[in-house]
Amino acid sequence: MRSFARFLFALAFVAAGSAYGQAIVLKDGNRVFSSEFSIQPDGKIVRTIQIGEQKATSVLDKKNIDSLEWPYPAELTESADLLAKGKTEEAIAVLKKGKEFFEHFEGIEGNWYVDVYFAYIEALNQGGKFDDVVKSMPSLRALKLTDAQKMRLRIIQLDIERQTSSDYVAIILEAQSILKETDDSAIGASLWGIIADVYTRKKEWEKALLAYLRIPVFYGTQMQRVPEAELNAAKTLIKMKRYEDANAFLARISDSYPGSPVAEAATKEKAAIAGMKNVTDEEAAAGSDGKPKSDADKSKDGAPAKPADSKPKA
Repeated sequence: MRSFARFLFALAFVAAGSAYGQAIVLKDGNRVFSSEFSIQPDGKIVRTIQIGEQKATSVLDKKNIDSLEWPYPAELTESADLLAKGKTEEAIAVLKKGKEFFEHFEGIEGNWYVDVYFAYIEALNQGGKFDDVVKSMPSLRALKLTDAQKMRLRIIQLDIERQTSSDYVAIILEAQSILKETDDSAIGASLWGIIADVYTRKKEWEKALLAYLRIPVFYGTQMQRVPEAELNAAKTLIKMKRYEDANAFLARISDSYPGSPVAEAATKEKAAIAGMKNVTDEEAAAGSDGKPKSDADKSKDGAPAKPADSKPKA
């Protein structure tokens, strides 16, 4: 009797665990758990049942699928963690795999396709895959999006304009307008990244630096945005000739995101400015020896040189 009770307890435990697992729910009420099916290259969903030492397989007709019972996808969690470590390419690969899986269940209740696909496009955008993002926009707009996703779609569109338009004033005004509409930290971090890049293109280094630093300071919970923002802040310090400050920043980035492309880029930047000292505004306005630049020096920097004496010869 006790052994039978133990058996029932174990069976109930397994059933309870399975109830919270990943499963396809059929229209007849039966569940097909993730360990029991696979998706073939041709898109067929094949169910495999183990009966003793024998296996029986069958193809599930999508018409018989009622819904999915699927917890928060591991792909979303894993990709967010990879982005927080500065590993954008790896995050894109994880989301691509998740997108390809869930698209087989597109239109079925409980499917995470829209969420995973949207995250995939955002990762492509963050990774600088501009052409891929532009190609995906029509299909992204055709999806049934939540209000939050529609707002994030505006960010992606604005980021496209940032890369294709020189109307910087309009881009910054739109970004500031969206900031007033929401207190979502993910959106805020994205917008300040766009604003910072616009200031960088305009070579307004001080404004760019402050914009980049807003991301780790005010939106630190958006860890997927922090590594890139910190690297860009360090690069901006180099543009400002604040080499010692940049050096300290780059060293911290290398230590914080080991093995990532961000850390590798930081190491290269650090090597390029090794031993260089901060240059003050006064020194920058003067020559390398601290004296005002001559007309010849100015001409090298793009300033017009002093006209030569054009008196006619005797």
